[in-house]
Amino acid sequence: MGNNPLVAIIGGGITGLSAAYELHRRGTPFILLERANRLGGVIQTEFTEGFTIDGGPDSLLTHKPAALDLCSELGLRERLISTLPPRTAYICRDGQLHPLPKASVLGIPTRLKSLATMPVLSVSGKLRMAMDLMRTGKPRARDESIGSFFRRRFGQESVAYIAEPLLAGIHAGDVERLSMQALFPTLVDAERRHGSVITGLHFRQRSNRPSQGGLFRSLVGGIGQLTSTIVDTLSTSTVQTNSEVTQITGGAPFRVHLVSGETISANQVILTTPAYLTEQLISALDPTLANICGTIPYTSTATVALSYPRTSVSHTLEGTGFVVPRVEQGLSLMAASWVSSKWPHRVPSGQILLKGFLGGPRQPDILEQNDQELVSIAHRDLSQLLGISTKPAVTRVFRWPRLNPQHEVGHLDKISAIDARLPNIPGLHIVGAGFRGVGIPDCVSHGRAAGASAAELLKGRD
Repeated sequence: MGNNPLVAIIGGGITGLSAAYELHRRGTPFILLERANRLGGVIQTEFTEGFTIDGGPDSLLTHKPAALDLCSELGLRERLISTLPPRTAYICRDGQLHPLPKASVLGIPTRLKSLATMPVLSVSGKLRMAMDLMRTGKPRARDESIGSFFRRRFGQESVAYIAEPLLAGIHAGDVERLSMQALFPTLVDAERRHGSVITGLHFRQRSNRPSQGGLFRSLVGGIGQLTSTIVDTLSTSTVQTNSEVTQITGGAPFRVHLVSGETISANQVILTTPAYLTEQLISALDPTLANICGTIPYTSTATVALSYPRTSVSHTLEGTGFVVPRVEQGLSLMAASWVSSKWPHRVPSGQILLKGFLGGPRQPDILEQNDQELVSIAHRDLSQLLGISTKPAVTRVFRWPRLNPQHEVGHLDKISAIDARLPNIPGLHIVGAGFRGVGIPDCVSHGRAAGASAAELLKGRD
């Protein structure tokens, strides 16, 4: 790279790759350093025995366009696919799977008829939820947990059977700790604008007609196509795997220290690492900033993919999958996805593919189990709920230790505190799922924004 201004990107997940793509697009010299032996982070697609298996996320949200726009720029627009209808999701109660109503947002019915016929709630639970339409008191001025918000608006049964498995479950987190403001601002806004959350969501749903293809898109060859296509656009000399960074010192230029003993000089540094690693890396630059990063917690999960002959499963599997409330006894799964019902081309003819999700706060030590034990747990629960009569033919376990960031109550205050200190270290950028948004679209958006900012700052130095 010579004496050219250099941007060092630490971390090769989707945030780091998006930053790299933006710098590449602008012709700004950079180097991306990833400690693992592969790129993509939690995005990982494998191909085995005719199956296409996403070990991490398998779809992109349509209402946040950053990832879809990137797909278009990369020439992948024609490879985007929708989930097959019906797109029904289910909630487990008393060992039975109950469908969520079509007229609902995040499990909250947006019409009285949908609420009245919602089988997962008792009559008293439905009546208490309907009281939201009449409870128009002032919303909370301060941040509150998802559990607190739902309990206040809809009652305890909604916490147990909607908020915990659906909203907290998305993040493999604790419903009594995760932040409403940080994770579900649309629900907070609905209460603020309309007094009633259900009314607010009803008007929002009417004005935002869902697209014909539903809320999610994927790629024909799995979400790994997104990261592999980004990597293919980059020069191999700009990307290094098996390159663990131990610390960052100095400032403009920064010194990036690698475990190998090598030191790289960089005018700008974009950190996309989990918050606890970011804490370690910047401890010499700003101990206070590092400590703030270190207060963002993470949970661990495992994803277990299992295939079966279609004839061995008695359930219709019409829909996308199900979630399991924590209060349900005798089940370990947090959720399961019916992959072959969503993307049938990803399995051989006559086969189905299911993914089970384990861990989070209900089983924090889940990764102490070996692969065979995890497969056995997932198979047991799936067999019980779906009526499966054979052992799985193909199995694959994906382990995600401390990779689910927890945006807990007060998270936005932490981000404000980080933003207040960053100007004291010109050229340092902190982004990634641990900080400003956990989904792929958010990571793409913030990664590209960091890349653009670094490029502009370097241009201003010329």
